[in-house]
Amino acid sequence: MDWALSMADGTRKWNDSTPLPWEPECARFFAALKTFDDYLASDVELKAPLEKLFQGPIADAINHTGQLAMMRRLSGAAMKTENYYQADIVAGRVGAEQTPPKREF
Repeated sequence: MDWALSMADGTRKWNDSTPLPWEPECARFFAALKTFDDYLASDVELKAPLEKLFQGPIADAINHTGQLAMMRRLSGAAMKTENYYQADIVAGRVGAEQTPPKREF
């Protein structure tokens, strides 16, 4: 998400973060996601087209999420699935605190 923000604000800076233990890494991720979300919701002019942000860093994050889900399933620790079409998606709510799934598959 740091990369996505740097594309949106025009700095185009890659940041190789040192992996942290699970809880601090989750906190870092959600903080970066919130910063990116806040930037997108602001009146600041985007320095990259929305289409490029979606086909670049956002699609990349979705792709890696799918890879992690697949690896967990292959290792016998499958994640619960959810119907995202019916999910309670709320603009600005980007942290770990989310509405429980309405319907799991």
